[in-house]
Amino acid sequence: MTAPPLNAPFALGKTSLKVSPLAWGMWRFRGDDAAAAQGRVEAALAAGMTLLDTADIYGPDNGEPFGAAEALLGRVLKAAPHLRDRFVLASKGGIVMGTPYDSSPAYLVSAVEASLTRMGVERIDLWQIHRPDSLAHPGEVAETLSGLRRAGKIGEIGVSNHTAAQTAALQAHLGFPIACIQIEFSPLAIGPLTDGTLDQALATGMGVLAWSPLAQGRLGEGDPRHAATAADPRAQAVREALDFVAKANGVSRPVAAYAWLLRHPARPIPIVGSQQTARIAEAAQALAVSFTRPEWYAVLTAARGEPLP
Repeated sequence: MTAPPLNAPFALGKTSLKVSPLAWGMWRFRGDDAAAAQGRVEAALAAGMTLLDTADIYGPDNGEPFGAAEALLGRVLKAAPHLRDRFVLASKGGIVMGTPYDSSPAYLVSAVEASLTRMGVERIDLWQIHRPDSLAHPGEVAETLSGLRRAGKIGEIGVSNHTAAQTAALQAHLGFPIACIQIEFSPLAIGPLTDGTLDQALATGMGVLAWSPLAQGRLGEGDPRHAATAADPRAQAVREALDFVAKANGVSRPVAAYAWLLRHPARPIPIVGSQQTARIAEAAQALAVSFTRPEWYAVLTAARGEPLP
């Protein structure tokens, strides 16, 4: 199977959604300045990021109300409705403050309806279950999401932070393919390489979205004296392995980290979380960085903290 060029749009899983190799995330999308927020959206689009990922729970972590990030995007789209047709709109739901997870039929319907209202849109192109609810039967979840899809309120369905088995259980009750799985995956969070999620994506053709590709900023370029990596030999080794490639390619360490993810054959889509327009623009440089096998495995070995078998 021949993959499309790294910088070309491609289908998300087995869906008709065409997405970019990099996505932009709105976990830190906040504030009262709608014009500035629009500038960040436009920066992501200008960098070629045509998948924008938000969630109803984005807000409280920023000291704002539940739904704040979606509401801010809604204000942007109200002021600049022409932007809506330029990207795939992805959101998530199923986390409830104090519960913490609810994928019951009634809640899923209410969550989607609330997200549509906050963003002022008629349809969410990709709607993802944010966290698995152990008390929800996958058959009921599938039936509810299928109904929302038939009603045109959501387009494709994805899962987030699910195990391979949980994803398979939901898929067994759906009459169409799950579009993608969103997982924590970075040069410091390498669990997906061995926990079955990336293997499942390769086996089924499911898309992969990678959240926190810079490991909560630990792979950024701030002063390491003020970072958690300063006292973490494993993280420091990963930074050094990435720096070797970054220097050779004339890019920053974050760009090298994105490129490391892009090298995997499952074609993970790193979700760029920066809210700085310069950093958003810079991320596109990852599409021109190529890891050799020895370079890629050097990062993996550093992340493992021990030699490969």
